[in-house]
Amino acid sequence: MRIAGIDLGDKPLFLAPMEDVTDPSFRWICKKFGADMVYTEFVSCDGLIRDAAKTVAKLRIYDYERPVGIQLYGNEIEPMVEAARVAEAAGPDLIDINFGCPVRKIAGRGAGSGMMRDIPKMVEMTRRIVGAVSLPVTVKTRLGWDEESKPIVEIAERLQDVGIAALTVHGRTRAQMYRGEADWTLIGAIKENPRMRIPVIGNGDIHSAEGAAEAFARYGVDGIMIGRATYGRPWIFREIRHYLATGERLPQPSVRERVELAKLHFAKSIEVKGEKVGVLEMRRHFSCYFKGLPDFKATRLKLVTLTDPAAIHATLDDIARIWGDFDTSEMIPRPLSHDV
Repeated sequence: MRIAGIDLGDKPLFLAPMEDVTDPSFRWICKKFGADMVYTEFVSCDGLIRDAAKTVAKLRIYDYERPVGIQLYGNEIEPMVEAARVAEAAGPDLIDINFGCPVRKIAGRGAGSGMMRDIPKMVEMTRRIVGAVSLPVTVKTRLGWDEESKPIVEIAERLQDVGIAALTVHGRTRAQMYRGEADWTLIGAIKENPRMRIPVIGNGDIHSAEGAAEAFARYGVDGIMIGRATYGRPWIFREIRHYLATGERLPQPSVRERVELAKLHFAKSIEVKGEKVGVLEMRRHFSCYFKGLPDFKATRLKLVTLTDPAAIHATLDDIARIWGDFDTSEMIPRPLSHDV
């Protein structure tokens, strides 16, 4: 599969952009486990053109994570065009437009999946951004606004016709948020449309290697994007790649392996964000790496309150010592509602 000049190989796996999750340290971990393409946290065009420090910091990318995309969202055309130019200057491999985020504070003001209620504006915004930058432009969106409005097959054609290089579709409507099951039938219908020439990437409810293999086989997608299932389980990319190649499931990592991974992730978080922020931002990851361990509440509380890296390392060593022989086969974290 290729996105413009970016060769992603056969059946590529994408890490979904997730706010407060897909920072450089987590993207690095996912790349180590085989993610073929990663994305920044999604970036507000308004914050970017105002030069807000927290927003601008999200543009920081590293060569080790390439190919990497910067995802933008906004509800007005001119600011989005300006933000796309700013994002291009940061040096990503592509610009992705977020027409999929369902949260009220974004969709309610017409950005993200709120753009599904104004398809002409969605198409025109995309056309303008494609014309404003030299990088490939891609789109991530949903099936539609609600059960009565799911025009994604038509939208896919129109977005292709204004020049996007690939399309990712989450198999839910905005009204569904993350409830119920993702419906991949319309994603398959996009692939079956003889007018479609660009790659189509499916997203939604991929939380096992078997599910990924079925999505490729049944719906013919060119790639798969994984979001919530990576949280606390970045090795899912390795699991899927192994299953696609052999038809066999890999065992879940042992507690000791998870401890070493948590240490690696922690070190990268501090390297990228500095000690204070690196410690704070790892807290959301620590408990997910060990979700499912029995009698873990007190240890989890330590992991999310300690501020001294040495004390955190000692606590991680205690986890390996106390739970090192625990059977991890059922320790698959419950998906969270973070992917956009």
